[in-house]
Amino acid sequence: MKITYLGHASLSIETKDKTLLVDPFITGNELASEIDITKLKADYILITHAHEDHILDVETIAKNTGAKVISNYEIVSYFGAKGIEGHPMNHGGKWDFDFGTVHYTNAIHSSSFPDGSYGGQPGGFVIETSHHRLYIAGDTALTYDMKLIPDIIGELDLAVLPVGDNFTMGVKEALKASTFLNCSKVLGYHFDTFGYIKIDHNTAIEQFSKAKKELILLPIGGNIKI
Repeated sequence: MKITYLGHASLSIETKDKTLLVDPFITGNELASEIDITKLKADYILITHAHEDHILDVETIAKNTGAKVISNYEIVSYFGAKGIEGHPMNHGGKWDFDFGTVHYTNAIHSSSFPDGSYGGQPGGFVIETSHHRLYIAGDTALTYDMKLIPDIIGELDLAVLPVGDNFTMGVKEALKASTFLNCSKVLGYHFDTFGYIKIDHNTAIEQFSKAKKELILLPIGGNIKI
């Protein structure tokens, strides 16, 4: 599984046969100006919640690639009205797709579309393939529910956690989340895009290192394999 960081909370995940995009917000992110969304591949687009900085490029990419949206009922319905096929989910549920199983997890945040309409409840995902188990937290506070993920679903290979603070949990809380998740390898996201969420990379990485854990902060366009 190859995971490429596209800036902010946007990811490209390449499994054996399929490519998944998560929360594509690229054209509105000056830091990601070198990424051409017309060249992105996608079989599925996973959306954690309805805020503009997570859905801005969904329609363009979906119509360009034919990708299917996976999200909550309200978000799937919203894009369905635009002619985009989707699969609705809700907290605690799971579904077997052709690339693996997706578990829809709890997140503590808000969720509304740019026009102010209701975007359903925010969530996160555990993507489970035959060889890997990846948790994508979405925009969330630290929540005790995270303890249930390894207990119910199983051991994680990687946790993708927001670390920018202010709108989500910060580095300190992400470190605690890694303990709840029993996962010592964390990919940080939702940081640096704008002033409220800029972080000191060296300090953040050092905090994890002191706890004998690994925090990965990729440059935009950078990738890791698990």
